Amino acid sequence: MSETENHKSGFVNIIGKPNVGKSTLMNQLVGEKLSIITSKAQTTRHRIMGILNGDDFQIIYSDTPGILKPMYELHKSMMHFVKISVEDADVLILIVEIFENIDTEILDPLMRKVQGKVILLLNKTDLVKDKKEIETKTEQWKAYHDFDAIIPISALKNDNIDLVFKTILGFLPVHPPFYPKDQLTDKAERFFASEIIREKIFMTFKQEVPYSTEVVISDFKEDEKIIRMRAEIYVERSSQKGIIIGKGGAALKKIGIEARKDLEAFFDKQVYLEQYVKVEKDWRRQKNKLSRFGY
Repeated sequence: MSETENHKSGFVNIIGKPNVGKSTLMNQLVGEKLSIITSKAQTTRHRIMGILNGDDFQIIYSDTPGILKPMYELHKSMMHFVKISVEDADVLILIVEIFENIDTEILDPLMRKVQGKVILLLNKTDLVKDKKEIETKTEQWKAYHDFDAIIPISALKNDNIDLVFKTILGFLPVHPPFYPKDQLTDKAERFFASEIIREKIFMTFKQEVPYSTEVVISDFKEDEKIIRMRAEIYVERSSQKGIIIGKGGAALKKIGIEARKDLEAFFDKQVYLEQYVKVEKDWRRQKNKLSRFGY
């Protein structure tokens, strides 16, 4: 049998509630900081693919928005990404917090749509004081659904991630690669630039402001030594614009300094960043505006 005939390839989609560790897990599995990670829920709004290649395998990981009950059009768009991810996965990873109760209202409709193998990951085991708690939770989840594998992990501490990888590899179908072997993601460079800036906004501000914010890279020019980019930060109200800019532009300057550090590390090149804050009234609730922002 030739190498091509032996080659495994498939789509491994990660789902779970907001802030359970989906993005941390994907970044551990891919080895690159592809998904925005902050301590706030709902930070991942798009379906982000990270591609891991080996000589005889290609795994296309997909990080999805956190599972929630939609409150407005943005949430509906986010949940559409989740629904598609469940249906087209060769391997579906459901990641939950070890202390999380089984929410049948949210999970039942999704689990009914699963076509491929399902791995349950019980995350944040580093926070468990009594290890019997892990056994108890494992039994509860076994009673809920016939998972193909249940693995306790700590995505943050990298505990058991090797076992997750081996399990995924065992479930992958034999198939030629879907993408070129040197490709790391399906997203463009502008997308990651906007995500890095949006992450800094989430880390800088509290409450509603980060959730009302969208970042668009309207200009991206790369020379041999420097990348020049223009970022437009959209908010829903004029008061939010004032908060993002801050007194004498201090808050916006702070976002820019911190974002530029990560942008230069990500692109391995000097970055010149211009930022502008604009008001796009109620953009999260209007389909035409969401479409403009790529949802």
